[in-house]
Amino acid sequence: MSAPVMFSAAALGKAATGKPSPIKLGLASYTYRNFSRVQMMGYMKQLDVSGLNAKDVKDHLPTDATQEMQAIADYTAAGIKLHAAGAIYFLKDEDNDIRAKFEYCKRAGVAVIVAGDPTPASLPRVEKFVKEYDIRIAIHNHGPEDKLWQSPLDILKLVKNMDPRIGCCIDVGHTERAGTDVVEAIHEVGPRLFNVHMKDLADLKAKESQVAVGEGKMPVRAIFEALIANKYAGFVDLEYEIHADDPMPGVTSSFAYMRGVLAGMGYAIHP
Repeated sequence: MSAPVMFSAAALGKAATGKPSPIKLGLASYTYRNFSRVQMMGYMKQLDVSGLNAKDVKDHLPTDATQEMQAIADYTAAGIKLHAAGAIYFLKDEDNDIRAKFEYCKRAGVAVIVAGDPTPASLPRVEKFVKEYDIRIAIHNHGPEDKLWQSPLDILKLVKNMDPRIGCCIDVGHTERAGTDVVEAIHEVGPRLFNVHMKDLADLKAKESQVAVGEGKMPVRAIFEALIANKYAGFVDLEYEIHADDPMPGVTSSFAYMRGVLAGMGYAIHP
């Protein structure tokens, strides 16, 4: 594993001039699943990224209440803001199980739960807790391997008449692999889009072809343009799933590319 390296603002692709970017770039903590919370916070400082979508992996956001509160205190001290938690899997259509997950996210102060594989039958029960806790549910699509939610459009079909706080987390890679145009999906999902997982693929049909953002075929600029056109207010969270033991080179170049795209669109990027 390579040693941590400090990167300048220029190396990270920041623009010095321009209007503030309407796209907020964040990080999915799963990217650093092989690293501790302290290590991840150090990397985030190097990257000038302060928005975190945290998952119960390593010690990033433990489900134990005491440990979770310590994690939150650590993030607060480091200037890191949790905006989402997940993916959290809703595999039981039971009040106690669902409530425990909402309580976990309430303690963390997050506005969005990125939800994995809730069954269609459980959605009315999940909706009940959405109303009680006023926390949005963003169902994550997982591509052609997923038996339930391959595409964001599969999600939209079932939630479009439910509480407006139930919607989608669009994973751009899984969306393309499911045969859905990701830009069109962003427009169709519209106000029910609460989170975006960003990645890139050398082959838009092959899961194993993931590369750093900017090195593949993902239409990053068109994605940003669609999000801006729809006045998307959530985060675009980098989820870099390869090179788990040494992710920083790919993560760094991914943020540099995304910031460069935004700079090319006339936006100034600030941490």
